[in-house]
Amino acid sequence: MASGRTRHSKPHHRICELRQEIVSMSSNPRRLSAGSRVSRRHPVTFTFDGRKLVGYRGDTLASALLANDVALVGRSFKYHRPRGIFSAGPEEPNALVTLGTGGRREPNLPATTLELEDGMVVESQNRWPSLALDVQSINGLFAPFLSAGFYYKTFMGPTRRAWMFYEHFIRKSAGLGKASTDRDPDRYQVQHAFADVAIVGGGPAGLSAARAAAAAGARVAIVEQDFLLGGHLLTEPLDSAAASWLRQTEAELERSERVTFMKSTTAFGTYDGNVIGLVGRHGATGPRQTGESKQTFTMLRARSIVFAAGAIERPLVFANNDRPGVLLASAARAYLNRFGVLPGKKVIVATNNDSAWRTAFDLANAGAKVTVADLRTSLPAALVASAARLNVTVLAATRIVDVSGARAVTGVKLAGPDGLSHVACDLVCMSADWSPTVHLTSHLGIKPRYRDDIDAFVPGAFPAGHFGAGSMMGGCSTAQAIEGGHTAGVDAASYCGKRDSVPAVSKLDLGETATEPVRQPPLVARGKAFVDLQMDVTTKDIELAHREGYESVEHLKRYTTLGMGTDQGKTSNFPALSAMAALRSTTIAETGITTFRPPYTPVAIGALAGRAIGHHFKPIRRTPMHDWHVRNGGEMLENGLWMRPNFYHQSGRNVDDAYVAEMRHIRQAAGLADISTFGKIDVQGPDATIFLDRVYANGAANVPVGRARYGVMLRDDGIVFDDGTATRLAQDRYFLTASTAKAADVLPRLEFLLDTVWPELRVAITSVNDEWAAMTVAGPKSRAILSAAFPGFDVSDTALPRMGLLEGEWNGHALRILRLSFSGERQYEIYVGSSVGEALWTHLLEVGAPLGLKPCGREALGGLRIEKGHAAGPEIDGRTTLDDIGFGRLVSKRSGFVGDVLRRRPNLLAPDRQRLVGLKCTEADSRLRGGAILFLPGDKIAGHGRGRVTSATFSPELGCYVALALLAGDVAAEGNEVVAVYPIKGEMVRARVVSPVFLDPQGERQHG
Repeated sequence: MASGRTRHSKPHHRICELRQEIVSMSSNPRRLSAGSRVSRRHPVTFTFDGRKLVGYRGDTLASALLANDVALVGRSFKYHRPRGIFSAGPEEPNALVTLGTGGRREPNLPATTLELEDGMVVESQNRWPSLALDVQSINGLFAPFLSAGFYYKTFMGPTRRAWMFYEHFIRKSAGLGKASTDRDPDRYQVQHAFADVAIVGGGPAGLSAARAAAAAGARVAIVEQDFLLGGHLLTEPLDSAAASWLRQTEAELERSERVTFMKSTTAFGTYDGNVIGLVGRHGATGPRQTGESKQTFTMLRARSIVFAAGAIERPLVFANNDRPGVLLASAARAYLNRFGVLPGKKVIVATNNDSAWRTAFDLANAGAKVTVADLRTSLPAALVASAARLNVTVLAATRIVDVSGARAVTGVKLAGPDGLSHVACDLVCMSADWSPTVHLTSHLGIKPRYRDDIDAFVPGAFPAGHFGAGSMMGGCSTAQAIEGGHTAGVDAASYCGKRDSVPAVSKLDLGETATEPVRQPPLVARGKAFVDLQMDVTTKDIELAHREGYESVEHLKRYTTLGMGTDQGKTSNFPALSAMAALRSTTIAETGITTFRPPYTPVAIGALAGRAIGHHFKPIRRTPMHDWHVRNGGEMLENGLWMRPNFYHQSGRNVDDAYVAEMRHIRQAAGLADISTFGKIDVQGPDATIFLDRVYANGAANVPVGRARYGVMLRDDGIVFDDGTATRLAQDRYFLTASTAKAADVLPRLEFLLDTVWPELRVAITSVNDEWAAMTVAGPKSRAILSAAFPGFDVSDTALPRMGLLEGEWNGHALRILRLSFSGERQYEIYVGSSVGEALWTHLLEVGAPLGLKPCGREALGGLRIEKGHAAGPEIDGRTTLDDIGFGRLVSKRSGFVGDVLRRRPNLLAPDRQRLVGLKCTEADSRLRGGAILFLPGDKIAGHGRGRVTSATFSPELGCYVALALLAGDVAAEGNEVVAVYPIKGEMVRARVVSPVFLDPQGERQHG
């Protein structure tokens, strides 16, 4: 029995394959039975708008839709007109779809670039309730009112606030696809890659360049946006010389250890230092194996670059040129020869150049009835003779002026020497010559230049180490592309110092001929003639922009939205320039070209972010005592990049209860808080004192050794930058602290000043953030706790006065104790090696327990400093001066420090500037909140008011809410009443202006 099953398994398997193929062919009415690069032995199922369809491995979504005779694939942006597939590459303006479901739902993807995968779920876009019946297609009836800039003119009245009413409805109707709001379950990767020679483009020029550069000894990376190499050679028949050359060249490169292929990878931007931004796609749908990425963002650094990006075929402009069934001639040839799809049986090929005739001949060979309408009056005899042999009708000096049909092409109106005529057809292929793909070569600021001989823009110039080849440089033939690629590859390798012997160029001649540019004459038919298909910009919109003075190409782009879609005007740019040049009666060179910027094609934000999302977006920093806080009920909160305990659950049920209890306990006994998040910087050198005397507004020169000083730094413009302390450890050495919020900014600021402003100063700066664990003990019993914890230290007022320093050891580790206070209580900062930070923390709690020492969080420390009136981050917010926050007295007569000159600007000294005040609630049970806007009683509650609350807390000492605020100087007198408005919660609280020092104004507590 077993042998019987084995004997019949292969025939049975083949029968199943044949059945599958028959089913697939029956569901692909436009698929040819032979030829093409798709694998007919591997059917692929997918759904489009819920309809189950079948394609083949090697298809794109667009080719599979065409094979299934799906002509209507979307609706246009503004008028919701029926749209079909227009191209075969990333220039596609029409066939934008939404791919996937749930968190994997991704909108606005060109169907022409999506490699068909089994199980693809695809939806059309910009239609409701269905693609066939779209309610908003009624917009077409209002076309006269929806011209360029209509929203600027229509939605500005009758009142100034009318836009706020209209905006809601405009936003609902605008846009194309809708993105998912679910979490994206896929993973994205960021990586760096290196090569001697990077080649952008895997067509004949790129492959030839890679062959030459690799033979010369260079490490080569070929970047190709398609999932197959070959470029336009893929549109040649499988039995052609082009296909044979491609197979041989690709096999030769695959054998080379020096060549890396980067297929399905788009070069979206060129940057300084020979850096190219790449995005590689690794499948479009479905879950992935653990660790597998959906897309990879690669920063490719190359010693030289060869651009071989090819050219994009231009469309002709005629009435109703957007109908499904109107597509580029090169696209029709790609669908025919690469994918085995016959896109039409009665075909009109409208052109002004020789390249489109190759499409006509291939379609005729496939059995289509073809008519060529060529704008030129004199046609090449060889082409006419070939057309006669294939029964292709040729109409010289003839142009297409209109298309009939609604959801599909049914015929065209032609204008020729004998007047207008109507020809029935189901496919229109058009070509208005080619535009070199110069986008990437323009990203470094070099504008393209216009060549009149080919009526196109080519790269203006190349920086050192950059080279170009192929049709991107204006070449018209494959032979020229291969020759140019070979030369560019040799030059690029030579630039990298690689000069091994290179074999002769591998030649291929497809017989292409140059085209004499022929401009399309003005339209003679009525109807919408689209220049930008994606943004629904017509020739009339361009004429209107010209009449209204928007003649600059940059103004034209923004006023009409031309080229502002996902395709970035790849097919519309040149026709628009030509139209504006004609309207202005200037040349295209004089009219100019819009600026090309990255990205070349849309890039997913996920690809740029990679794994830097959530808590991986920025590094998380943890203090040496972090684990202790978590184990003992600390509610951890992000504070800058640090995780810091906000409060401890043992202190209260919620943050409001807990922090007030912790504040009260510190005032009555003592609290221990983690301050390791402060910036810690070591400054030393013979000129350290001179340097800090210039950096701190209140100087450092007269700080004695063993003492500390509170210091303030200013920006160059006189605005307060940060506050902290400077402790003098020796004559030429200081220990600086910076606020948690600015810790990451202070160090580079100091380094910048040393490197650029005072490079002659002999000073070394080192971050010691990770070297020290830091904690503070505050409260009336703090000195007794330190005496018990460090019996070998004299912490008396004489040995350790306020702003004093003690240095020594604890259990063999360096120890520093500073007597500093921002809480208004006796307070000590203790620094010890990070490795023993938790050990010292627990030691202090054990020794201090009999004296009431308890851990306290950040919120309590913030409340204490507000009660004391000490300005911190919310007040030092990048907008305040020393005088604004009451620190002007620190530097009243001093000069020569950073920011001194510009802080004296009249506007910064104006008496009506907002300055620091205290606020105290006048009503029981009222609450002040940070961010509240301040008004005087009787003021209209609108705008920015008279000032703002910067910090607020409940004061257990005063039994009410108090706040620090910045209030306009002309109303900031103590005793004035203000209204604090908090719009988010709809609160209005009355408060009285008081001194910002709410507690112990004489400082008796901190002196003990």
